[in-house]
Amino acid sequence: MGTILMIKKSREFAKVYRRGKSRANRLLVLYQKPNGEKLARIGFSISKKVGHAPERNRLKRVLKEIYRQNEYDQLTGNDLVIIVRANANGASYDELESAMKHIMRISKVEKR
Repeated sequence: MGTILMIKKSREFAKVYRRGKSRANRLLVLYQKPNGEKLARIGFSISKKVGHAPERNRLKRVLKEIYRQNEYDQLTGNDLVIIVRANANGASYDELESAMKHIMRISKVEKR
């Protein structure tokens, strides 16, 4: 898979929020919208309610690595936005990985 394409502009985030479908669990919320391309793009939204900048940056790095490691090929052709809920602060790598796998599995089932 290699490089992860990121969603960075707020208007791109807004488009996914407006037109995408959402799924959620205790730690994460996923918005998914088809983008008409052959690649998936992902963005992370982490509120200041989650914690200070070091905690938010750590969560973003961990989630990006989990996404890279698991190669969610079934979601190609989609824009994804992951919103991190406040109770994700302090969650272990395994808990975050489990939460990510859960929302991605739900997305795979609904995509068919």
